[in-house]
Amino acid sequence: MTLIIGNIIAFIASILMVYSGIIKEKKKILIVQDIQMILLAISNAVLGGITGCIINAIGVVRNTLCYYDKFNLIEKIIIIVLSVGLTLLFNNMGIIGIFPLISIVVYTLFMTTKKILYFKYLIIFTMVMWAIYDITIRNYVAFIFDIFTIITNIIAIFSIRKK
Repeated sequence: MTLIIGNIIAFIASILMVYSGIIKEKKKILIVQDIQMILLAISNAVLGGITGCIINAIGVVRNTLCYYDKFNLIEKIIIIVLSVGLTLLFNNMGIIGIFPLISIVVYTLFMTTKKILYFKYLIIFTMVMWAIYDITIRNYVAFIFDIFTIITNIIAIFSIRKK
């Protein structure tokens, strides 16, 4: 039953994930990602993905700070240290449990880019990390939508490059 509940929640979150791939304004992307990450944190918790839950919850704080332009070097360091510490403390999945950490560290370091094209590449990289994690915790819906998000961001990159 938890597998079904976790995947239903992930389905709702995943629709938002794909939608963020077609958005071309950074602030709107961040809003949609916050809602998505709250739902994914819940889904991860239901499916036993503790590090995924933690990283998504931290990601909401990070994105909210970025949205309000309150995300500087000190906040980046705090987010990264908090992510590393909590992942090391609660990781119950070995190397796979580290993938959400890799995702948040890379995303946190580079998310303040003003170039939407670089932001799209960043989303693709982080989605690859999440796809591996999601398939491992049997979050099948999220995995499928991770792939859709990668594809929509690739399409958006081609669209942006045309202009």
